[in-house]
Amino acid sequence: MSAGVLSVHAKPNRAATLILSWALFACGIALYFYVSHARHRDNPEDRVMPTIEQMARGMYSAALHPAEDDEVQTETGNFWQDFPHSMLWKDTKASSRRFLYSMLLLIPAVLLGLHMGLFPYVGVFFLRFILFFDKIVALSLLPILFIAFGIDELSKIMLIVIGVAPTVILDTFNLTRGVPPEQIVKAFTLGAGDFDVAYRVVLKQILPRVLNSIRLNLKAVMLFLFAGEMIASTDGLAYRIALLRRHMGMDVIVPYVLWVALLLFVVDWGMRFANRKLHPWFHE
Repeated sequence: MSAGVLSVHAKPNRAATLILSWALFACGIALYFYVSHARHRDNPEDRVMPTIEQMARGMYSAALHPAEDDEVQTETGNFWQDFPHSMLWKDTKASSRRFLYSMLLLIPAVLLGLHMGLFPYVGVFFLRFILFFDKIVALSLLPILFIAFGIDELSKIMLIVIGVAPTVILDTFNLTRGVPPEQIVKAFTLGAGDFDVAYRVVLKQILPRVLNSIRLNLKAVMLFLFAGEMIASTDGLAYRIALLRRHMGMDVIVPYVLWVALLLFVVDWGMRFANRKLHPWFHE
């Protein structure tokens, strides 16, 4: 039986896979530049859809020149000497620092979900509260966080943790409860203790799926990070986008958005790669 293009049994060859996987990228880029060219033909001063030359100049300036509110640095003409003082590097470093701290604070959330799913008294104590807290819209707590923690780093990091941690806790809880009880009984039969079962049997089984859960929440992490930076910050990628929006600086905003997407893609790829290396036995 021959398999058609829309058949369940279809198997695209390597050439078809390569072409089709990049087709939407090519169509989107071509459509953008077509519309941009048409707008600039009607209005050469159009700033809504910058041309590729304008975006290249804007990104070059962001990557080599300091922000206007910084002290003026002497330009050396050397990319590697100018880049550490540039606006792009300053914003990327600030957002990356907040992102990293928030990801590290998700580790206790994973451990809490593990203990909730494995130890009945811990589950009874925390589960109902976490289920309720998960339904609170994290952005509605932003004014409270600013009042409680100020407008510095801690409030932005706490916003991310409050927004993402309940989902990670509940997902870890459900994965823990999904471990076959026969394996736990077998571990106890072989002389394992409670924490041996928790960390050497259950955690090792669910960790690949927990990492996938965190990986799928990367966009939510960046959403809460951007919300905090846009409202109260003096640096960061979202702060710069909000600042440039006032001046219609689309020639820098569009490259910044693509830069954020590229960074998240690299983090996502890194987590998938680490998951494959750490857990070669795991297959969805």
